[in-house]
Amino acid sequence: MNPEGLSPIARLLAAVVLLVMLAACGKSTVVRNPSAGTSASGQATSSTGRPGATVVVQRGDTLYSIARRNNVAVADMARWNGLAPPYTIYPGQRLTLGQVSGGRTAASGTSTASSASRTGTRSTTASTTPATTASTGAAAPRPGAAPVSSGIRWQWPAQGAVITTYVEGNATRQGIDIGGSAGQAVNAAADGVVVYSGAGLVGYGELIIVKHNEQWLSAYGHNRKRLVAEGQRVKAGQQIAEMGRTGTDRDKLHFEIRYNGKPVDPLLYLPKK
Repeated sequence: MNPEGLSPIARLLAAVVLLVMLAACGKSTVVRNPSAGTSASGQATSSTGRPGATVVVQRGDTLYSIARRNNVAVADMARWNGLAPPYTIYPGQRLTLGQVSGGRTAASGTSTASSASRTGTRSTTASTTPATTASTGAAAPRPGAAPVSSGIRWQWPAQGAVITTYVEGNATRQGIDIGGSAGQAVNAAADGVVVYSGAGLVGYGELIIVKHNEQWLSAYGHNRKRLVAEGQRVKAGQQIAEMGRTGTDRDKLHFEIRYNGKPVDPLLYLPKK
């Protein structure tokens, strides 16, 4: 039958039937059955972890890969270890896989609430909001004493002026920058073992990481040339690299001190100039 010969009512009914059929064809239901501990997207959901269990970061690991292997949420891993975005971790670093009992965290080993109330000082696991003044937004003066004693006799890793200082909670200022010239000596700030020597961490250029004990690391970035290998023992003051500008715009040393993986202000630990 010629559609043009249909009455207006018949044509309207035909159009309604066609629309219903198209809607039925375009509608489908997908049932997902995510595995335990993960969301439908494959990401780990909020988790309790394994209190007391730890894992040592290996070369090539990321916080995401470790969280996935252990079936815990990345956000929980970051919280348990006092890590802020972009969640930079280092080979040889020990991470906890669960909340320590009594409200303790891996980054401090002490209850943050009780520690702050007893001492009146800022805990190292406090909020990672940068310390700034309300009126100007400029970085507030750093405290005069280190919040955690390292028991390590630190030395300056290079000669030169400090051109950039540490700002708590600022992912781009997790250490200090020391200005200098290409090829200038970069020295170990304390005795330890080289746990990383390479260029695999974005933003650090040619990087060396020295582990001083189970809690303390130091990092040396933007080198022109690395002079030590992973697993090598170094002494305080020993040259480990040549200053350069890999991954940055000028010759300088980027230097960090980390306590249980969390960056602290190096100027609180280095000898006063």
